[in-house]
Amino acid sequence: MKAIKFSVLIFSLMISVCSQAQSIENLINTVNLDSLELTLNEFTGEIATAVNGNSVTILNRQQANNDIAADYLVERLESMPNLTVEVQNFNTNGKNVIATQLGETNPDDIYMVCGHYDSFTTYAADDNATGVAAVMEMARVLSKQCTENTIIYAFWDEEEIGLLGSQFYANLAAANGDNILGLLNMDMMGFDGDSPGTAGDNDFDIDYRNIANSVAMKDDLLDVFNAYNFDLNVVEVNPGTAASDHGSFWAQGYSAILVGESWETNDQSPFYHTPQDRVSTLDLPYFHEMTKLITGWLVTKADLLPIDSTITQNDEILVANQDNASYQWINLTTNTPISGETSQDFMATENGTYAVQITLNGCTEISQPITVDTLHLEHFASEDIRMYPNPSENFVMVDSNMTNDIALSIFDAFGRLQQETIVNGQTKLDIKMFSEGIYFFKFNSEGKTAILKFVKD
Repeated sequence: MKAIKFSVLIFSLMISVCSQAQSIENLINTVNLDSLELTLNEFTGEIATAVNGNSVTILNRQQANNDIAADYLVERLESMPNLTVEVQNFNTNGKNVIATQLGETNPDDIYMVCGHYDSFTTYAADDNATGVAAVMEMARVLSKQCTENTIIYAFWDEEEIGLLGSQFYANLAAANGDNILGLLNMDMMGFDGDSPGTAGDNDFDIDYRNIANSVAMKDDLLDVFNAYNFDLNVVEVNPGTAASDHGSFWAQGYSAILVGESWETNDQSPFYHTPQDRVSTLDLPYFHEMTKLITGWLVTKADLLPIDSTITQNDEILVANQDNASYQWINLTTNTPISGETSQDFMATENGTYAVQITLNGCTEISQPITVDTLHLEHFASEDIRMYPNPSENFVMVDSNMTNDIALSIFDAFGRLQQETIVNGQTKLDIKMFSEGIYFFKFNSEGKTAILKFVKD
């Protein structure tokens, strides 16, 4: 740092819940403090973690002694969708970790977020596990989205001995003519002098210079800052320090800024470059706000493709709102794809948390998690109710072996009520007026409930 996601299912109350669209604000709010804190604790050796199937403690990340740290980054990035991960060796010991999320429309238009992962001494929570955790969290959130432009998530090595990793990359990028439209560097962004979590100034610096479009880049960040609600106070620094990895890009004429805690107002960590630089000294709510802000900037620059990755929920019935795509439903409780569940709709058979992976025009997005917790009522046995033919164009027969009346409500795929009636024994239902598509028949009688899925041709 500068020295500065069966036919018979329970269907209780019919509540239609549509998850929020993947707007800029929604993605900003997806940035998770628990996720950030976990990365901080694992990456500084405060707690053990798993790397390559082994339990390890990342004792330090000093130059020539940080291979486990690099492997940690690679393993986690490779578990994310839409990323291509590369280890860039630039000298005997130095290795940058680079994850590329290729833009679907403008792959040559590149925006970068970065931070160095090497350290000066042990722990090194603020300097610079904070930058690493922020970049990793942005990758976790945005790798699930499809973007017009390319995002590169970069983790530099050997910053502490002269910006060597970022210099190598910037020099190579310039030689190759890489169209890097903006690089935002995060270095030391977790300390605020107020008591952690309390109200205070929450100052942070934006370091910039009049190089390429760095001033406009700063203004773009301020536009996001002013458009959304962040518990932060901006301090503009011009000319900003070049003593961190953005400086390597300024040297090659690229647009770049540094964002971090406020050295300008002397509110930097007093534990800089000491073993006392630990997670316990950080203001984590402040760090969370900083990461949310930069995520907002990155979303605006990456430019999301118009893929609807939201879900409509009617209790245990989940329907992806994007039409004409490929689908894979995922059980997030077990973190596994659900075998055979590749339709636009999905009916959960057990309580849990679910998502859907949507692929359209070669790009894959993953919805936000949806929780199903309604599977607790008694339901009909499969032989109690039959419905045929299915699919059908003009009519459907409902056979019941129950002696009592059964209330039937018919809903379309998005939870809109289409018809209510009573069935008993064998009942013929006229469906000629229904539009083609998927419908759900909800049956209720004497405390029992069931859903049958029906397709209208």
